[in-house]
Amino acid sequence: MRRRPSFLSMNAIRAVSMALGMTSAGVAQADIFGAVDSNGSIVLTNAPGKVGLTVIVAGDPPAARGAKRTNAAFSAAIDIARFADVIDEASRTFRVQPELLRAVIDVESSYNPNAVSDKGAQGLMQLMPDTARRFSGGNMFNPRDNVLAGARYLRFLLDLFKDDMELALAAYNAGENAVIRAGYRIPSLPETRQYVPRVLSRYRRLLTASD
Repeated sequence: MRRRPSFLSMNAIRAVSMALGMTSAGVAQADIFGAVDSNGSIVLTNAPGKVGLTVIVAGDPPAARGAKRTNAAFSAAIDIARFADVIDEASRTFRVQPELLRAVIDVESSYNPNAVSDKGAQGLMQLMPDTARRFSGGNMFNPRDNVLAGARYLRFLLDLFKDDMELALAAYNAGENAVIRAGYRIPSLPETRQYVPRVLSRYRRLLTASD
């Protein structure tokens, strides 16, 4: 007997909706339907009539010239939906806004759980091995272990810098000692100077999309 697909969780639906709003701004959208199939895979489609699917984003049919950007939006939405539940878990556990976690993940790894930087940072939240050992005993290529460790580290930095998000993000990128040596300011490192506003820009867009 064929199993009927179950619907996406509300966390995944919110994440998909925000992702499509972010990655395809200015491009008209067709109705977007979503569910989880019998194998547990996330299904996203703009084709109506599929059994068990429900509309999660509604809009106008996309123009032909926007097709490639629409496909990119679907791809980004699938990536984000895959990790929606663990991001929500990490947010609750360590009292870090889910929008901030998503912004960091987006900038750090573009939602690639197998990402490795040229400096050796690993996984979705690009944790260095030493940092990973400080905040987790898990596998940094396991999305849940990685996001929980990254959220725990962010909570530590937010507490250390008294909820100053700019300084916490600067420390996430350059290390807390670099921020302290800079006199509790953003260090004058080009990468860090670019990193902080990039994450904050995505964070603010996600906050706006979630309202």
